[in-house]
Amino acid sequence: MKDLCVLIMAAGKGTRMVSERAKVLHGLCGRPMLRLVYDAAAALEPDDILIVIGQDADRVRDAWSGYPATFIFQAEQLGTGHALIAARKELEKRAGDALVLFGDAPRIRPSTLERLAAHHRSSAADLTLLTAHAPDPYAYGRILRDAQGRIQAIVEEKDATAAQRLITEVNPGFYCFRIPALLDSLGSLTNENAQKEYYVTDLVEIERRAGRKVETLLHPDFQELRGINTRRELAETAAALRAEKNRSLMAAGVTLIDPERTYVDLDVVVHKDATLHPLVTLEGNTVVGEGTTVRSGTRICNSKIGADAVILDCSLITDACIGDRATVGPFAHVRQGTVVGSRCRVGNFVEIKKSTLGDGTKAAHLAYLGDAEIGAEVNIGAGTITCNYDGVRKHPTTIEDGAFIGTDAQLVAPVRIGRGSYVAAGSCITEDVPPDSLAIARSRQTVKKGWARRRKRPGKSHD
Repeated sequence: MKDLCVLIMAAGKGTRMVSERAKVLHGLCGRPMLRLVYDAAAALEPDDILIVIGQDADRVRDAWSGYPATFIFQAEQLGTGHALIAARKELEKRAGDALVLFGDAPRIRPSTLERLAAHHRSSAADLTLLTAHAPDPYAYGRILRDAQGRIQAIVEEKDATAAQRLITEVNPGFYCFRIPALLDSLGSLTNENAQKEYYVTDLVEIERRAGRKVETLLHPDFQELRGINTRRELAETAAALRAEKNRSLMAAGVTLIDPERTYVDLDVVVHKDATLHPLVTLEGNTVVGEGTTVRSGTRICNSKIGADAVILDCSLITDACIGDRATVGPFAHVRQGTVVGSRCRVGNFVEIKKSTLGDGTKAAHLAYLGDAEIGAEVNIGAGTITCNYDGVRKHPTTIEDGAFIGTDAQLVAPVRIGRGSYVAAGSCITEDVPPDSLAIARSRQTVKKGWARRRKRPGKSHD
């Protein structure tokens, strides 16, 4: 929107969260709650987004790397009106309107903000605010109206009379100001109240007394406007966002066996005909391909899963890429830069780190593969270990196409196993193996017949 800036108040301590971290950085379905408010505001394409910060300011700035915003530091948190006073110099640089929001109301939709700004402009108001009827209005400012239904003021919970506390129409904290009028009214803002704070809500009465036009816009969904102040409210809001995400996935052709027990972050993409079983968690920027099945107890974070793959129970996949028609698990751990090709089999109790597996390669069970480049159609036997760390540095292992690594082999890096070669079971390989060779690296077996029987005779030494 042209001639519109957005100011997000995000400096509060969040005392009731009982946290050393800024409240607005607490996560909801993979995003900090402030990011959800920011995204809704950014969808309006305003001229600028101002963010007032205070508590944990450096961490908030760091979290916004790559997102355009102007930060305003509020050294003391003396109320919501004080946040506007702190932003005064930035507001003086701008004309038009200012949309003022709280950073702890993460369910707000861009369409609601657009409706508020449009109503503000079409009614030629100096101040417009959203209101809603709350089932339990406790802790919210109450809307006071005159006999004609015009807004007169907002009274905060702690300053309200018993009769005023019975009012259910509340102020959730979404405003649109004409900037010149706002700057003029800030000079009349005081902290003469029970909390000794500067309230943004007092601007309603200040503007009305100055003869300016104050409008309200009643919103039908209080839950969308609801702020977060406690861990319980955080959990409730996260559950609501997850439910919305899961409904959108099912509408797009994804099967969720038990939607109430499936946890999918907001930025996750799941393609049609995928199936998610109960207790699956998909986090971050994960993408799950068409027709893929993810079984119970699996967590996938910041990873790409190809089409028609099967991720079996209780697997952990982080920062990895799994190819089409691959099978992973159960109880597999694939992490940190690993790329698994198509038609691969990564079985139970296999851990892979920072490695590539070519198409059709199999590591069926009980293996550790780290810092390895493994070709196509390779067989990794049970108990295989790439010994990649010498206590100081990590070293690479290369296994070329078609190689066969026998059970319980140790490959001491740096080492290369040539194309089509075999490594015998139980071998400890410390030198490169040429292509099409057999490598055996184990001591010759010795059998001492009768030794056990003699050892057990009474009176015999057990030395």
